[in-house]
Amino acid sequence: MRTDDFDYELPDELIAQAPAEPRDSCRMLVLHREDGSIEHRHFYDIVDYLEAGDLVVANRTRVMPARLVGRKTTGALAETLLLRRREDLDVMGAVWECLVSPGRRLKPGAVVEYRAGGAHASVTAPVVLTAEILDYVESSRGGRLVRFAPAEGLTLDEAIHQAGHVPLPPYITSYEGDPEKYQTVYAMSEEHSAAAPTAGLHFTPELIERLRAKGVLWEEVELEVGIDTFRLVEEDDPTQHVMHTERYHVPQRVVDAVHKAKAEGHRVVAVGTTSVRSLESAYDASAPVSEPPVVARRFEEASDSSAVCDRGDIVERVNATTNLYLMPGSTFHVVDTMVTNFHVPRSTLMMLVSAFATREQVMAAYQVAIGEGYRFFSFGDAMLIV
Repeated sequence: MRTDDFDYELPDELIAQAPAEPRDSCRMLVLHREDGSIEHRHFYDIVDYLEAGDLVVANRTRVMPARLVGRKTTGALAETLLLRRREDLDVMGAVWECLVSPGRRLKPGAVVEYRAGGAHASVTAPVVLTAEILDYVESSRGGRLVRFAPAEGLTLDEAIHQAGHVPLPPYITSYEGDPEKYQTVYAMSEEHSAAAPTAGLHFTPELIERLRAKGVLWEEVELEVGIDTFRLVEEDDPTQHVMHTERYHVPQRVVDAVHKAKAEGHRVVAVGTTSVRSLESAYDASAPVSEPPVVARRFEEASDSSAVCDRGDIVERVNATTNLYLMPGSTFHVVDTMVTNFHVPRSTLMMLVSAFATREQVMAAYQVAIGEGYRFFSFGDAMLIV
């Protein structure tokens, strides 16, 4: 297996620059793992593929205004992307793990000032936030540890909100619409993530109610989307890639809902790769099997089969961390069906969906999607893998 195995050519015009309106009107490619067959539908048709008793699990995380553009004391522009608060280094929460640009010029000791209104605010506008580069982040190109200091009279969160913007991915270059369109309709009020769980962007309140009216269950986890969203696999051998840790939460009510759905013969449907990683990270191979043993099993893939496990169960996780890396050959213990988007080539997300189906099925489906003019990436169309 090579990283090149997860590469593909995508015409620039297929990179979505704005979300579908309404959200659930986007197209949806349905991939059947059993035989590799494909259907072309719209996202609101997902109701037809779910049955009463199925459990949908979504990531409720909310994107913070993590993109800060300011100026060094020399006057040069500098950009900082907040990724993860490092409370292990500063209990007051002033130290963050960030991506910085230009990376070569932002070395330890550099200071950046941010004003309300961004880098192009009048020089007479007050500085609301100051950042000092402390150190490099281990094993992260462009990563820095940064200590922030808000202006007098502001909390750090208030200063970040005055200076920051919701960070859109770099391949979205022309969107000037409502930044709330880059949040899911069910996102929590607290802001913890550097990027949106984009598979969830397709849901509307009305569609969620249609699912519930059919008897489909809905639960939510949280995974704080972090640095690996912005990193491609650069190693030729993907097994040598190092995943950074992300904080996640799987409450007991989700564990109970999974047990109920599985015990009654229904499916667990994960909305997005972050929900997949949350649920699979919450699986504990050493835990006693629930009776009947409803979680410690997997759907057989088209290319292989796996023996039924005799131990293991999903368990509650609160303020846990995960660096789970799913690639072809990985076992899925909890998730039966996945809602996802079309992902950037050579990414860990491509490897995850290729593990859930097969690489051959996923790469073939992507070629079909390109031929049919599907819209790709964060604001793009959806894919349902059943």
